[in-house]
Amino acid sequence: MNAPLRLGIAGLGTVGIGVVKIIRQHGALLEARTGRKIEISAVSARSRDKDRGVPLNGYAWEDDPVALATRDDVDIYVELMGGTDGPAKASVEAAIAAGKDVVTANKAMLAIHGQALAEAAEAKGISLRYEAAVAGGIPVIKSLTEGLAGNEITRVVGVMNGSCNYILTRMESAGLTYEEVFAEADGLGYLEADPQLDVGGIDAAHKLAILSSIAFGTRVDFDGIELEGIERISIDDIRHAADMGFKIKLLGVAQKTGRGLEQRMMPCLVPDTSPFGQLQGGTNMVAIEGHAVEQVVLRGPGAGEGPTASAVMGDVCDIARGFTLPVFGQPAGTLETVPRAASVLPAPYYLRMALVDKPGALAKIATVLGEAGVSIDRMRQYGHSDTTAPVLIVTHTCTRAAVNEAINAMQGTGVLASDPVVLRIESV
Repeated sequence: MNAPLRLGIAGLGTVGIGVVKIIRQHGALLEARTGRKIEISAVSARSRDKDRGVPLNGYAWEDDPVALATRDDVDIYVELMGGTDGPAKASVEAAIAAGKDVVTANKAMLAIHGQALAEAAEAKGISLRYEAAVAGGIPVIKSLTEGLAGNEITRVVGVMNGSCNYILTRMESAGLTYEEVFAEADGLGYLEADPQLDVGGIDAAHKLAILSSIAFGTRVDFDGIELEGIERISIDDIRHAADMGFKIKLLGVAQKTGRGLEQRMMPCLVPDTSPFGQLQGGTNMVAIEGHAVEQVVLRGPGAGEGPTASAVMGDVCDIARGFTLPVFGQPAGTLETVPRAASVLPAPYYLRMALVDKPGALAKIATVLGEAGVSIDRMRQYGHSDTTAPVLIVTHTCTRAAVNEAINAMQGTGVLASDPVVLRIESV
């Protein structure tokens, strides 16, 4: 009979306790599916005394996660603390050096240090798995590395931060401002301790960097992502988009072209009839496009105790079955370093601006756009104040470079009352 597979769990927050519950409540099912009994040997967290709702007195306790990662009675080190560096990185490195398999939910660490950790793990012949790091309960890592391995991936598109999607959909459904919904989401505990990780797009960009590496066989390059958060999205933008049949989403897009790897995480307009347009609340969605499969759309809960713990246990079960594969789907040494490519593929754009309310202001803006090669598809002027007139423009398909040229030229017209908001209209 196979010996039990013993876990050491570092981090007993929402996800860590979710893992403990699955093992305690469904141990017989896990053993039937993997052929091995899965048990917890030891745990580590900041506080021993906190009531976490499940008994932990049957497990050894280590105050130092590095000590936990190197215990003789730990076969798999499960890192659920988070953080780019510090104890998380040190303990994962220690586990790898000790020949332990590792399961983590730490997207920030992988987005920054993934290449080095992958090389170390593969040199040791151990597994480093991280399904829980991207899109919660959605098996997107497994889909890319296994189910779609026969495809040349052409594009990855995703809504991968539930907090941002909650804010944007709540603004629309309740007619509330960004500031009001931000405060609401913060009060409900939906935002990270540093909310900028969520609303600034950083958390979602970490996930996109990981998916890009797997999809296109490249080294993880978080710094190469064009990044813009949702802070400038107003309730007016939400309403204007809806008027024209669009929704606003924080959308990640990655594709490899002849010029290099294009990665962007920024607010975009998507058709309200598309799968992304219909995505509500904290749900995540990832669309993967391949030469043979065309498009696969994965949808599900992007965070939370159950969904994320489910992803952790999926990795644990694969290790229990003896299943191994390279960290990013192919040997780390074969991952390419490719040039960073800014977005050049043409698309329509949404422009919102406030103009000084004087004769000829709108004509000057139209002239500037025309001179930059940007043609206008639709233009609307909304009710104005005593001094400014809000204007909404949707362009025909053009390049972002042409839009940027026009925006720069507008600064010299003397008719802008505020900086324009520019959003790409994405085909999904």
